Amino acid sequence: MSVVTLNETPEATAGAEGITVRPFREDDYPRVVAIENANFREYPGTVEEWSTRDRNRDPKCLWRRFVAESRDGETVGFGVYEQSPYMYHPRKFWVGVSVDPEWQGQGIGSRLFDHVLSELAPYDPLTVRAMAREDYERSVRFLAKREFAEEMREWESRLDVTAFDFSPFEGARERVAAQGIAVRTLRELESDPDRDRKLWQVDAAISVDMPSPDAPTTPDFETWRKNTYDNPGLLPDGYFVAVDTTDGNRFVGVSQLWKPQAGDDLDTGATGVLREYRRRGIALALKLHAVAYAREAGVAVVKTWNAQSNRAMLSINEALGFAKQPAWISYARHLKEEGEAAR
Repeated sequence: MSVVTLNETPEATAGAEGITVRPFREDDYPRVVAIENANFREYPGTVEEWSTRDRNRDPKCLWRRFVAESRDGETVGFGVYEQSPYMYHPRKFWVGVSVDPEWQGQGIGSRLFDHVLSELAPYDPLTVRAMAREDYERSVRFLAKREFAEEMREWESRLDVTAFDFSPFEGARERVAAQGIAVRTLRELESDPDRDRKLWQVDAAISVDMPSPDAPTTPDFETWRKNTYDNPGLLPDGYFVAVDTTDGNRFVGVSQLWKPQAGDDLDTGATGVLREYRRRGIALALKLHAVAYAREAGVAVVKTWNAQSNRAMLSINEALGFAKQPAWISYARHLKEEGEAAR
């Protein structure tokens, strides 16, 4: 989702007078990725990751990115609007801006933000949303000044894999196996001709049950497939699937680990189980398989993100020893009522 990361003050506008804003170009990737990495040192990205994600966006989801240039042609920030296939509405958008730390405090973020909203105007948006981490105080103030209100919080949690003790969970995976539930990796399931469609169906089923700031939706199969298999962070041996061997090898749950190209940590993707299979220890077993994979791979830290209202998954992560980090906050600014017609 789009995030706001900048250091703006109400009076800091003079520095933006020499700034021009133009549409993003292909050759802008290295610089905008560098700006984002400078602001989010704990979450480094790469040009390949960004360009792949852009290339595989859901066709129905609108998005545009803009860059801010100084008088001498240096790219000093960027802004974006976009829509998510997991929370799609034709008149609702996520927005974000990011400014090079050396250029913050000069009104450039405000200039970019205003430009993004002006570009959105033809779509007559009902709602615009943004994210900020709670300890990024200036970003939080920036959004509050622009009438954004908090909607939802997500805990980021991190597990110290090197210190993890499996002994309190002895027998947990075996108890799930005794129910006829086998945990298989994406690679181990290659021989199943229906693997990908079955995985997409599980992803769709669990994603609509995850807490969301707005009505959840699901991407179409082809969009899901491209974003899974073209993702440079895909780990075929770190993508775990719960399979009910008593019911035609039905896929009933997943837990994924992804490897960002920069940095040494692993990120957790979706972890979930179909409703009728919950409270049977399957999600815990999947997470234990993931921790074991991380340990064997020599990974020190696994990250995960969960809505604060998702007590079921938070309880599992807390029991495993995941330590909470500052929360990520989803903010919304409602421009029109839901039933109000477009112009």
